[in-house]
Amino acid sequence: MEKQEWFRFGGRPLEPLHTLDTSGRVLYVGSFSKTLLPSLRLGYVVAPPSLRSALRSAKLVADWHSPPFLQVALEQFIEDGLLARHIRKARRQYQERRERLESALHRHLGDSLKLVPGEAGLHLSALFRDSRVDPDAVVRLAREAGVGVSAVSRFSVTRGPVRGLVIGYGAIRPSAIDDGVLRLAECVRARGAARSRRSLK
Repeated sequence: MEKQEWFRFGGRPLEPLHTLDTSGRVLYVGSFSKTLLPSLRLGYVVAPPSLRSALRSAKLVADWHSPPFLQVALEQFIEDGLLARHIRKARRQYQERRERLESALHRHLGDSLKLVPGEAGLHLSALFRDSRVDPDAVVRLAREAGVGVSAVSRFSVTRGPVRGLVIGYGAIRPSAIDDGVLRLAECVRARGAARSRRSLK
């Protein structure tokens, strides 16, 4: 199973790049930081045979090798089917959070935010319907209210201003989502009210 498919919640599975590779130039690089524990500090490279010797040499130069006991334990975890079971359980939990967050955003911020279509990841992106809203100001207010969001512009590769928010749900309890969105809605309304007062002056 490809890592990008682990937390994909809609659409057909993506074809791996390897299917287009006719000359052995595609490598898969990943880690277990998000799927298991960041503290494991274990990653992997799936490489064509022609590159394996060079990659082994580069690894020896970089840090000799990863802890053998962790590698053996992870190998057994995978062989026993426990990683696949963990991914299935995590996927169900993240999908529940995603659906709950989407529903709360539609209910409390549907008139202010438009969700950007997406089928994978542990976050949702939404654009402000009113282009005059300052996302950075909303982010600051939200953080003061205990809600962690980011401005879309921090991650955008398009030119020009992109006014919106990135809202992660990977580390939040489902029971806290509604309250968090309500507090976020108050912050968005507060910025809108402040803007209206300035326009009247």
